[in-house]
Parts: sequence; structure tokens; C-alpha cells
Amino acid sequence: MYTVGEQFPDFTLQAVVSTDPGEEFAEITNDSHPGKWRVIFFWPMDFTFVCPTEIAEFGAKNAEFEKRDAQLLGGSTDTHYVHLAWRNDHPALKDLPFPMLADTKRELSTALGILHEEAGVCLRATYIVDPEGVIRFVSVNDLSVGRNVDEVLRVLDALQTGGLTACGWTPGEPTLNAA
Repeated sequence: MYTVGEQFPDFTLQAVVSTDPGEEFAEITNDSHPGKWRVIFFWPMDFTFVCPTEIAEFGAKNAEFEKRDAQLLGGSTDTHYVHLAWRNDHPALKDLPFPMLADTKRELSTALGILHEEAGVCLRATYIVDPEGVIRFVSVNDLSVGRNVDEVLRVLDALQTGGLTACGWTPGEPTLNAA
């Protein structure tokens, strides 16, 4: 499994970027958001129960990630056509402000080591990647456990301080001084 300190692997994937006819799809690569932090999160599959709660919450907090110069990217092993159908079907997903990546060939999820061997779908993995492409945070949950988007934001804030942050640190608190 790729972990903290390693370069996020190169990828080229189709993604759903809109529900507007003729503008639904785009190719997203490692180079699509130069100079930005990236928060890349994966879910098991579309048209399920826990997944839309997380995806909608990331969408609702997208502006908070943008304030931190971070680009959200979400993905699963479903096709871009299935992503589009789900977005059109689910009211909370219709206006998502970030790309939904389609890792249909399972190349990225396999490279990252987050493909559930028995189910053949992604585990609930979250990566925070710095502007140089280095992984700075990884969290992987079991298929049944949703993640906390506020905690992802808190960790992004902590990483962006460049300093040492204590347990439970929140934005606005001082960082620690190494003596």
C-alpha cells in the first residue's frame, strides 16, 4: 500500500465533471491540478448506502477545501457512465463540484493497495497529497464504516501549518515548538 512520504502514483482516468449534456466527462490525470493540494478519496461502489453520505458531505464542504487550495477528487471502480447515472438519480449528488474518477480497470486502486480482494471494490481510502505529489496523509476504512470529512479538513489544516501539531489540534491554535 502506498503510504506517507511516497509519490502518489501516476494515473489517467475518465471522470464525471458535470451533468450538463455534452460536458459530462473529462480525462483527469496526476497533472490536472498543478500546484494544488489534492484530497483523493475512494468509495466501494455507486448506488449504495454509506457512499452517498460521504460523497455529499465532501461536496457540501468543497468550498472549505478550495479555501485551502486543495482539489477534491473522488473515485471508485464504477465506470464514468455509472457515476453519471448515479449523479442524475441521487439528488444529493446531482451538483457535485468535484470530479468523480472512474477506476474501471482497477489500475489506480490496485497500485495503491486499496482494492478489497474478495469484493473487488475500493476500500474507503482517503489520501492528502501535497502540491509536489507526495502523500502526506492516508486513512483506510473498512467497507462498512464512513469517514469524517471534518477530520480530513483538520488534518489538511495541520499539514499546511508546516509545524508540529498536538493531539486534538484545531485551526487557530499554536503549533508546538521543538526544543
